[in-house]
Amino acid sequence: MAAGDPLRSSAARYFVTVPLSQLDAPRNSGDAETVSSLGELARILGHEFARPQLLREALTHASAAGRDAPGYERLEFLGDRVLALVVADLLLAQFPREREGALARRHAQLVRRETLVEIARAIGLGRFLILTRGEDDAGAREHDGVLADVLEAAIGALYLDGGISAARAFLESQWRSRLDADPTPPQDGKTALQEWAQGRGKPLPDYREVARSGPPHAPVFSVEVSVHGETPEVGEGRSKRMAEQAAAERLLSRLVQLDRNDRD
Repeated sequence: MAAGDPLRSSAARYFVTVPLSQLDAPRNSGDAETVSSLGELARILGHEFARPQLLREALTHASAAGRDAPGYERLEFLGDRVLALVVADLLLAQFPREREGALARRHAQLVRRETLVEIARAIGLGRFLILTRGEDDAGAREHDGVLADVLEAAIGALYLDGGISAARAFLESQWRSRLDADPTPPQDGKTALQEWAQGRGKPLPDYREVARSGPPHAPVFSVEVSVHGETPEVGEGRSKRMAEQAAAERLLSRLVQLDRNDRD
């Protein structure tokens, strides 16, 4: 990269609470405590970045972004698509005889926010985030939505710097155990909840959108599902359908557990 590149020359603006002497070490919430360098995160991701500013951008929260120091949203947009493509390809190879519907249910399970958060926490992604002191104190470093978004941004950075092979290598290393975990596809949550309700003589579940957040290019929907006589549950997703599925799965899980407790 040329010495006058605006991303490189304005790197200091990414760090609102970090001294210039420590640009390679984003701080944790404690001032006296520093975390591992971006080089450590690159090793966790399994890729040596030729353009480390891409990884820095993927870690930069909107609160610490500026005109010349973009936040992670654009890379998140890309990473979401790369994740969907690679996981679909892995599923086709893993389950060559499954029909589209079963593959779609597996895919939804593997790319949903909850899975992203689990993996982000497993690799310690939160400690590398670049954000303002105020957002840090407010808990953004451990916020599920932020962790999921930043993981997708990191996937986008891997793709831009190393191509699809770099992104695939990381995704396969982190998603392989989940691909191998269940030989049968997950049941559709909405269908299962509907069957639960009908089996007890209750009306069909009711779904309603209760909130929408996130940038226009990557909205997050919150949907509430209710079954007559039961406490509702709320689920989130990148589409209304995914949010409905998440809500149905949460409510069904609780109802099934209650049924088990009643039998015990």
